[in-house]
Amino acid sequence: MPALQQKSKKPQGQITRGKTARNRLRRVDNFLLMHVPGLLRERGAAFARAFFVDLGYGAEPFTTLECAERLRSINPQLPVLGVEIDPERVLRALPYADENTQFRLGGFNVPLLPGEGVRAIRAFNVLRQYEEAEVWPSLQVMGSCLLDGGLIIEGTSDPYGRIWVANLLRKRGQELQVEGLLFSTNFRWGFEPALFQPVLPKNHIHRMLPGEMIYEFMQSWKRATLETIAYKDFGLRRWFAASGIRLAGMGYSLDTRTRYLGRGYLLWRTNRLN
Repeated sequence: MPALQQKSKKPQGQITRGKTARNRLRRVDNFLLMHVPGLLRERGAAFARAFFVDLGYGAEPFTTLECAERLRSINPQLPVLGVEIDPERVLRALPYADENTQFRLGGFNVPLLPGEGVRAIRAFNVLRQYEEAEVWPSLQVMGSCLLDGGLIIEGTSDPYGRIWVANLLRKRGQELQVEGLLFSTNFRWGFEPALFQPVLPKNHIHRMLPGEMIYEFMQSWKRATLETIAYKDFGLRRWFAASGIRLAGMGYSLDTRTRYLGRGYLLWRTNRLN
């Protein structure tokens, strides 16, 4: 069997609690299907053996299996790799492996065989247990295995996936670049910007202070929701969308397309982690 191709053979990272509800990350996958369908469909050249990686899938492999089913709706042959740093979790997942779905022991340094690559990495509720100073180095380690144009979506979700916030990063040449900050809600908890604060990624959660980028953004969004509160009478989705459009009018670079706002996704195209 070929040796795994890693700069460091020892998995980098810490074991997570591993508690993940079924379909917790469904809205993450649905967003990716809208946002990067070309990346998920790509089959040529280096992408022939390029995985979609579910990093830190938890005690059971269901998030990996669920994302494989969803993403293969547009690419039936998409290779999917579940990565866990806990050997026992990997052993429990192996019976679910098939020709296009694999499970391996690893960490931020994704374990790859020669000739394999990575097109995208989904890492949720992983970095919140780290120190803020460890976030960027950890993302860079993940990014080192990405193919050019590859994507990282890294964030924090509530236990059922109702509300979450994620960093988006893209590999450009040899550099990993911040592409944006994504807010998602299915409106089961209602809508107001304050609901997102507990699930801000690690690079933002401790920076809700005057003068910080995320604090000023959230304050502006709160003002935008108050200024558009009349739309609440037409439903929370309409109010959410109207607040996003008003927020864009305040000078923030937001994707205001209905396909995103109408589905409860607010994409702030910031190029900074904090």
